[in-house]
Amino acid sequence: MPKQLMIYEDAVPISTERHGEWSVKTGADYSYARGLNSVPLLAAEFIPAATEFAIIFAGEGDSIFPSVILGMRDGENSFVGEDNAWQGKYVPAFLRRYPFVFSRSEDGGTFTLCIDEEFNGFNQEGKGERLFDSEGARTQYLENVLKFTREYQAQFNRTMQFANRLRELELLEAAQARFQLPDGQSAALAGFQTINRDKLKALPGETLAEMARTDELELCYVHLQSLNNLTPMAQRQTAAARTTEAAEPAPEKPAGKKK
Repeated sequence: MPKQLMIYEDAVPISTERHGEWSVKTGADYSYARGLNSVPLLAAEFIPAATEFAIIFAGEGDSIFPSVILGMRDGENSFVGEDNAWQGKYVPAFLRRYPFVFSRSEDGGTFTLCIDEEFNGFNQEGKGERLFDSEGARTQYLENVLKFTREYQAQFNRTMQFANRLRELELLEAAQARFQLPDGQSAALAGFQTINRDKLKALPGETLAEMARTDELELCYVHLQSLNNLTPMAQRQTAAARTTEAAEPAPEKPAGKKK
Protein backbone atom coordinates (compact mmCIF):
# COMPACT_ATOMS: atom_id res chain seq x y z
CA MET A 1 0.00 0.00 0.00
CA PRO A 2 1.30 3.50 -0.80
CA LYS A 3 2.16 6.11 1.73
CA GLN A 4 -0.98 7.93 2.90
CA LEU A 5 -1.84 10.63 0.37
CA MET A 6 -2.58 14.09 1.72
CA ILE A 7 -5.98 15.50 0.76
CA TYR A 8 -5.30 18.99 2.07
CA GLU A 9 -4.01 21.21 -0.73
CA ASP A 10 -4.15 24.69 0.84
CA ALA A 11 -4.99 24.53 4.57
CA VAL A 12 -4.96 27.98 6.21
CA PRO A 13 -5.98 29.17 9.71
CA ILE A 14 -9.64 30.15 9.96
CA SER A 15 -10.20 33.81 10.80
CA THR A 16 -13.01 36.35 10.68
CA GLU A 17 -10.90 38.68 8.54
CA ARG A 18 -10.29 36.05 5.87
CA HIS A 19 -13.40 33.88 6.08
CA GLY A 20 -16.09 36.17 7.48
CA GLU A 21 -18.29 35.82 4.38
CA TRP A 22 -17.52 32.20 3.55
CA SER A 23 -19.73 29.12 3.80
CA VAL A 24 -19.03 25.38 3.63
CA LYS A 25 -21.17 22.67 2.04
CA THR A 26 -20.08 19.14 2.93
CA GLY A 27 -21.44 15.60 2.75
CA ALA A 28 -22.22 15.38 -0.95
CA ASP A 29 -18.97 15.55 -2.91
CA TYR A 30 -16.23 13.06 -2.00
CA SER A 31 -14.14 13.61 -5.12
CA TYR A 32 -11.25 14.66 -2.86
CA ALA A 33 -11.04 11.04 -1.65
CA ARG A 34 -11.22 9.37 -5.06
CA GLY A 35 -7.46 8.69 -5.23
CA LEU A 36 -7.17 7.23 -1.72
CA ASN A 37 -7.08 3.46 -1.43
CA SER A 38 -6.77 3.71 2.37
CA VAL A 39 -7.32 6.26 5.15
CA PRO A 40 -6.42 6.32 8.88
CA LEU A 41 -8.98 4.91 11.30
CA LEU A 42 -9.43 5.82 14.96
CA ALA A 43 -9.77 3.09 17.60
CA ALA A 44 -13.25 4.39 18.46
CA GLU A 45 -14.32 3.60 14.87
CA PHE A 46 -13.27 -0.05 14.75
CA ILE A 47 -16.69 -1.56 15.50
CA PRO A 48 -18.81 0.49 13.03
CA ALA A 49 -16.11 0.32 10.34
CA ALA A 50 -15.58 -3.43 10.66
CA THR A 51 -19.01 -4.19 9.18
CA GLU A 52 -17.80 -3.32 5.66
CA PHE A 53 -14.09 -2.42 5.73
CA ALA A 54 -10.90 -4.37 6.27
CA ILE A 55 -8.92 -2.77 9.10
CA ILE A 56 -5.16 -3.02 8.75
CA PHE A 57 -2.05 -1.25 10.11
CA ALA A 58 0.01 0.98 7.84
CA GLY A 59 3.27 2.87 8.25
CA GLU A 60 6.60 2.01 9.83
CA GLY A 61 8.23 2.33 13.23
CA ASP A 62 6.64 4.98 15.44
CA SER A 63 4.26 6.01 12.64
CA ILE A 64 2.28 2.74 12.50
CA PHE A 65 -1.43 3.53 12.61
CA PRO A 66 -4.70 1.67 11.91
CA SER A 67 -6.25 2.24 8.49
CA VAL A 68 -9.13 0.98 6.41
CA ILE A 69 -8.69 -0.32 2.87
CA LEU A 70 -10.91 1.54 0.39
CA GLY A 71 -9.57 0.08 -2.85
CA MET A 72 -7.56 -2.92 -3.94
CA ARG A 73 -5.22 -0.99 -6.22
CA ASP A 74 -3.14 2.19 -5.87
CA GLY A 75 -5.08 5.37 -6.56
CA GLU A 76 -8.49 3.65 -6.54
CA ASN A 77 -11.28 4.17 -4.03
CA SER A 78 -14.17 1.77 -4.65
CA PHE A 79 -16.40 3.71 -2.24
CA VAL A 80 -16.58 6.90 -4.32
CA GLY A 81 -19.13 6.62 -7.11
CA GLU A 82 -19.16 8.20 -10.55
CA ASP A 83 -21.32 10.99 -9.11
CA ASN A 84 -18.68 11.56 -6.36
CA ALA A 85 -21.14 10.37 -3.70
CA TRP A 86 -20.04 8.03 -0.90
CA GLN A 87 -21.31 4.52 -1.58
CA GLY A 88 -20.54 2.91 1.76
CA LYS A 89 -22.62 2.81 4.93
CA TYR A 90 -19.89 4.29 7.13
CA VAL A 91 -17.69 7.30 6.40
CA PRO A 92 -14.36 7.29 8.32
CA ALA A 93 -13.84 10.29 10.60
CA PHE A 94 -10.69 11.18 8.68
CA LEU A 95 -12.91 12.02 5.70
CA ARG A 96 -15.76 13.51 7.74
CA ARG A 97 -13.29 15.95 9.27
CA TYR A 98 -12.32 17.33 5.87
CA PRO A 99 -11.95 20.21 4.90
CA PHE A 100 -11.03 21.08 8.50
CA VAL A 101 -7.84 20.09 10.29
CA PHE A 102 -5.74 21.17 13.26
CA SER A 103 -2.33 22.71 12.67
CA ARG A 104 0.10 22.16 15.55
CA SER A 105 2.74 24.66 16.62
CA GLU A 106 6.41 23.66 16.55
CA ASP A 107 6.47 23.09 20.31
CA GLY A 108 3.31 20.95 20.03
CA GLY A 109 1.47 23.02 22.63
CA THR A 110 -0.91 24.99 20.43
CA PHE A 111 -3.48 23.80 17.90
CA THR A 112 -5.05 26.08 15.29
CA LEU A 113 -8.16 25.17 13.34
CA CYS A 114 -7.54 25.38 9.58
CA ILE A 115 -9.59 24.85 6.44
CA ASP A 116 -8.56 23.70 2.98
CA GLU A 117 -9.50 26.60 0.75
CA GLU A 118 -9.28 24.35 -2.31
CA PHE A 119 -12.25 22.27 -1.14
CA ASN A 120 -15.04 22.30 -3.75
CA GLY A 121 -17.71 23.06 -1.14
CA PHE A 122 -15.94 26.17 0.18
CA ASN A 123 -17.85 29.15 -1.25
CA GLN A 124 -19.03 32.75 -0.92
CA GLU A 125 -22.48 32.09 -2.38
CA GLY A 126 -24.06 31.16 0.94
CA LYS A 127 -24.29 27.44 0.07
CA GLY A 128 -24.19 25.19 3.12
CA GLU A 129 -23.15 26.51 6.53
CA ARG A 130 -21.65 29.89 7.38
CA LEU A 131 -18.46 29.95 9.46
CA PHE A 132 -19.16 33.33 11.06
CA ASP A 133 -22.35 35.33 11.58
CA SER A 134 -22.98 38.93 10.49
CA GLU A 135 -21.26 40.21 13.65
CA GLY A 136 -18.11 38.15 13.12
CA ALA A 137 -18.85 35.58 15.86
CA ARG A 138 -18.45 31.84 15.31
CA THR A 139 -21.61 30.14 14.14
CA GLN A 140 -22.92 27.05 15.92
CA TYR A 141 -21.72 25.07 12.91
CA LEU A 142 -18.12 26.26 13.38
CA GLU A 143 -18.35 25.56 17.12
CA ASN A 144 -19.47 22.00 16.32
CA VAL A 145 -16.59 21.61 13.85
CA LEU A 146 -14.13 22.79 16.50
CA LYS A 147 -15.55 20.31 19.02
CA PHE A 148 -15.40 17.45 16.51
CA THR A 149 -11.80 18.28 15.55
CA ARG A 150 -10.76 18.40 19.20
CA GLU A 151 -12.36 15.02 19.84
CA TYR A 152 -10.67 13.65 16.73
CA GLN A 153 -7.27 14.78 18.00
CA ALA A 154 -7.88 13.22 21.42
CA GLN A 155 -8.95 9.94 19.81
CA PHE A 156 -5.94 10.10 17.49
CA ASN A 157 -3.62 10.21 20.52
CA ARG A 158 -5.49 7.29 22.12
CA THR A 159 -5.23 5.26 18.91
CA MET A 160 -1.51 5.98 18.63
CA GLN A 161 -1.04 4.55 22.12
CA PHE A 162 -2.85 1.39 21.05
CA ALA A 163 -0.69 1.04 17.93
CA ASN A 164 2.46 1.56 19.99
CA ARG A 165 1.33 -1.16 22.40
CA LEU A 166 0.97 -3.64 19.52
CA ARG A 167 4.39 -2.68 18.19
CA GLU A 168 6.04 -3.05 21.60
CA LEU A 169 4.44 -6.47 22.08
CA GLU A 170 5.65 -7.47 18.60
CA LEU A 171 2.17 -8.57 17.55
CA LEU A 172 2.23 -7.06 14.06
CA GLU A 173 3.47 -8.87 10.96
CA ALA A 174 3.66 -8.06 7.26
CA ALA A 175 0.68 -9.25 5.23
CA GLN A 176 -0.78 -9.11 1.73
CA ALA A 177 -4.13 -9.66 0.04
CA ARG A 178 -4.47 -11.51 -3.26
CA PHE A 179 -7.39 -11.00 -5.65
CA GLN A 180 -8.46 -11.42 -9.26
CA LEU A 181 -8.40 -8.57 -11.80
CA PRO A 182 -11.19 -8.16 -14.39
CA ASP A 183 -8.96 -9.72 -17.06
CA GLY A 184 -8.57 -12.87 -14.99
CA GLN A 185 -5.04 -12.18 -13.82
CA SER A 186 -4.19 -12.26 -10.12
CA ALA A 187 -2.74 -9.32 -8.21
CA ALA A 188 -1.72 -8.58 -4.63
CA LEU A 189 -2.08 -5.65 -2.26
CA ALA A 190 0.89 -5.46 0.11
CA GLY A 191 2.75 -2.99 2.31
CA PHE A 192 0.53 -3.30 5.39
CA GLN A 193 0.55 -5.25 8.65
CA THR A 194 -1.93 -7.33 10.62
CA ILE A 195 -1.99 -8.82 14.11
CA ASN A 196 -0.61 -12.33 14.49
CA ARG A 197 -3.44 -14.22 16.21
CA ASP A 198 -1.15 -16.90 17.68
CA LYS A 199 1.18 -14.33 19.22
CA LEU A 200 -1.81 -12.51 20.69
CA LYS A 201 -3.13 -15.69 22.31
CA ALA A 202 0.34 -16.51 23.67
CA LEU A 203 0.68 -13.25 25.63
CA PRO A 204 1.03 -13.56 29.44
CA GLY A 205 -2.24 -13.60 31.35
CA GLU A 206 -1.58 -10.31 33.09
CA THR A 207 -0.92 -8.59 29.77
CA LEU A 208 -4.14 -9.95 28.26
CA ALA A 209 -6.05 -8.90 31.37
CA GLU A 210 -4.70 -5.37 31.11
CA MET A 211 -5.57 -5.19 27.40
CA ALA A 212 -9.07 -6.45 28.17
CA ARG A 213 -9.48 -3.75 30.83
CA THR A 214 -8.52 -1.00 28.37
CA ASP A 215 -10.64 -2.52 25.54
CA GLU A 216 -7.48 -3.06 23.47
CA LEU A 217 -8.07 -6.79 23.35
CA GLU A 218 -11.50 -6.22 21.82
CA LEU A 219 -9.95 -3.94 19.21
CA CYS A 220 -7.50 -6.70 18.28
CA TYR A 221 -10.24 -9.22 17.58
CA VAL A 222 -12.43 -6.69 15.76
CA HIS A 223 -9.43 -6.02 13.49
CA LEU A 224 -8.91 -9.74 12.86
CA GLN A 225 -12.60 -10.28 12.12
CA SER A 226 -12.65 -7.32 9.70
CA LEU A 227 -10.05 -8.99 7.47
CA ASN A 228 -12.89 -11.18 6.19
CA ASN A 229 -14.04 -8.09 4.27
CA LEU A 230 -11.02 -8.23 1.94
CA THR A 231 -12.51 -10.85 -0.38
CA PRO A 232 -15.95 -9.19 -0.73
CA MET A 233 -14.25 -5.85 -1.41
CA ALA A 234 -12.08 -7.36 -4.13
CA GLN A 235 -15.14 -9.01 -5.67
CA ARG A 236 -17.06 -5.75 -5.53
CA GLN A 237 -14.30 -3.80 -7.23
CA THR A 238 -13.82 -6.46 -9.89
CA ALA A 239 -17.57 -6.55 -10.62
CA ALA A 240 -17.65 -2.74 -10.87
CA ALA A 241 -14.73 -2.76 -13.30
CA ARG A 242 -16.44 -5.36 -15.48
CA THR A 243 -19.66 -3.32 -15.49
CA THR A 244 -17.75 -0.23 -16.57
CA GLU A 245 -16.00 -2.13 -19.35
CA ALA A 246 -19.31 -3.56 -20.57
CA ALA A 247 -20.89 -0.09 -20.62
CA GLU A 248 -18.13 1.41 -22.75
CA PRO A 249 -18.99 1.53 -26.47
CA ALA A 250 -16.90 -0.70 -28.71
CA PRO A 251 -14.50 1.14 -31.01
CA GLU A 252 -15.90 1.72 -34.46
CA LYS A 253 -14.47 -0.42 -37.23
CA PRO A 254 -13.05 1.47 -40.18
CA ALA A 255 -15.43 1.62 -43.07
CA GLY A 256 -14.60 -0.87 -45.82
CA LYS A 257 -14.27 0.04 -49.50
CA LYS A 258 -17.40 -0.26 -51.56
CA LYS A 259 -17.25 -2.78 -54.33
